[in-house]
Amino acid sequence: MIRHAFICFLFLGLLWTCSETNSQNENRTVFKYNQPNNITSLDPAFAKSQNNIWAIDHLYNRLIELNDNLEIVPAIASDWFISEDGRIYTFNLRKDVYFHDSPCFPEGKGRAVNAYDAVFSLGRIIDKEVNSPGSWIFGDKLIENKPFVAVDSFTFQVHLKEAFRPMLGILTMHYCSILPKEAVDYFDIQFRSNPVGTGAFKMKIWLENQNLFLQKNENYFEQENGQALPYLDAIKISFMSDRKTAFLELKKGEIDLISGMDASYVNELLDAEGNLHPSLIGDLQLIKSPYLNLEYIGINLASEDTPLSNKYLRQALNYAIDRKLMMRTLKNNVGVPAQQGVTPMGLPSFDENLSGYEYNPEKARQLLLKAGYDGLKEAPKVRINTNSDYVDIATFLTSQWKQIGVNAEIEIIESASLRNAMTKGTIPMFRASWIGDYPDAENYFSLFYSGNPAPPRYTRFENLAFDTLYESALKENNDSIRYSLYHQMEAILIEESPIIFLYYDQTALCAGAEWANLPSNAINLLSLKRVHKR
Repeated sequence: MIRHAFICFLFLGLLWTCSETNSQNENRTVFKYNQPNNITSLDPAFAKSQNNIWAIDHLYNRLIELNDNLEIVPAIASDWFISEDGRIYTFNLRKDVYFHDSPCFPEGKGRAVNAYDAVFSLGRIIDKEVNSPGSWIFGDKLIENKPFVAVDSFTFQVHLKEAFRPMLGILTMHYCSILPKEAVDYFDIQFRSNPVGTGAFKMKIWLENQNLFLQKNENYFEQENGQALPYLDAIKISFMSDRKTAFLELKKGEIDLISGMDASYVNELLDAEGNLHPSLIGDLQLIKSPYLNLEYIGINLASEDTPLSNKYLRQALNYAIDRKLMMRTLKNNVGVPAQQGVTPMGLPSFDENLSGYEYNPEKARQLLLKAGYDGLKEAPKVRINTNSDYVDIATFLTSQWKQIGVNAEIEIIESASLRNAMTKGTIPMFRASWIGDYPDAENYFSLFYSGNPAPPRYTRFENLAFDTLYESALKENNDSIRYSLYHQMEAILIEESPIIFLYYDQTALCAGAEWANLPSNAINLLSLKRVHKR
């Protein structure tokens, strides 16, 4: 039965593909974009990478979701509240959300979503037989017996062992998409390629490694200004691995959007200041936005074979970097110097008034003196361990540090070996980055909490005042108070400098100029339900 359904889908999909060449004679609006990496699964339990997440976002909804400002907004849940002790999260579900039509339902008609679907969907994430890579998101935070409860058909609860304020952010992750048990039972291992969700678009055909076609969900529950979403009739996703080829297809109008920068075309796309090249204005548009990614050089504070145990040396290395020059010459200004701590721009708790490390080579030299290097003794020696992808940044840093009298060098290590050495703590200094798993600064501060292992605490940083603030923030439901605690933690990290702060990354989307309402958000999510032609 499943094989028969697959053949039917394939046949219909090929017909749809062939008819696409005549789309100008039809009244369909098809948005075409490229992903350089293939999709491996359309099952939300395996929404580990961006290539999977973008497609899954088109097909599914969560109880709650994030808007482009990273604010948590209702989706399948109309509202929610947290118990006074912070341990019970209660969600009231909408009654007008329906799953896509599918042969897994009687007569193929999608039914209304209910609280039991939420119990099933979130339960799959922690089911050891499913073996979801997202099981870590709940960790040891849930009570052991029935952590997910359907109070009634449209009331759902999550029960925690202890208060954990970032839980709302975790529930917006795509692992937590809501799906029907009937579909998983019906399609079994083929559910990965036969998704059944509630999203603005539904499955048409997936030609693996070639194209994925999605079409408008006519029964989608969201509206905008009284008009049903989505505005698009269909989406076509291609998987060209050659980014230069994709860029040329964009310029020709064969596809409508590409994501990210690549050395093969970046100088043709951007000018010296990181803006859209004047020759492309009118044909293309460039959308840059903060990205929840901190780039840094980590320092293993437990390493005995390094002068980096001296705080003043670490501070000197931070002051010696001209981050603005680094971004302009190496990143085409796609990214922002990290001068306010570990929390990237784009998070609600980001404080632009925090005083971090600006370029000040004279102050760096003074700190070297304070560290005990008076210019007469042997200069301090440091070595950056990095993979080959970041040699340019490492070279820039070592050049900057040599200008203040620090003997700096680079050792290139294969990526897997570098991660292994970071985990075991066998290297004193290493290039690293941290992409936020959910939109809360706690995710970044967890890198420095002494109760955590490596990963994520590769620096082996320990500070009692920091730990106390971190533990208090986890239980605080008042955002303004919690953000104040975060800022105090940030100040400690700036002072102690367990890392060399480099930059906050940015996302970059390049699209045809005719498209409106393209997303701009710090989680690099491509939501297309509001996109339309101008």
